[in-house]
Amino acid sequence: MEGDLQQRLGRNLRILRKGKGLSQEAFADALEIHRTYMGGLERGERNVTLKTVERIAAALGIDPADLLSDQLRTAEPDRPSQRAETRRLSGPTDE
Repeated sequence: MEGDLQQRLGRNLRILRKGKGLSQEAFADALEIHRTYMGGLERGERNVTLKTVERIAAALGIDPADLLSDQLRTAEPDRPSQRAETRRLSGPTDE
């Protein structure tokens, strides 16, 4: 079934992003991608490169496979405040 993996990634991405208390726009800004691209990812409308999956997972502090998992582990350890998380995500990148 074409698109199922894209839908799953989008659903997991939305759950994890919201779990971090980040808006779609703030998270897109932190990843230095356009907010409309982020929206397309979350709706399962966009293809994504493995490099982008790795970047998203790193920003969320998860294993990349979790973004594609059918059984997303949503239990998270204590998380910092949204402001602290946004600062962490806005740091320099290796790219």
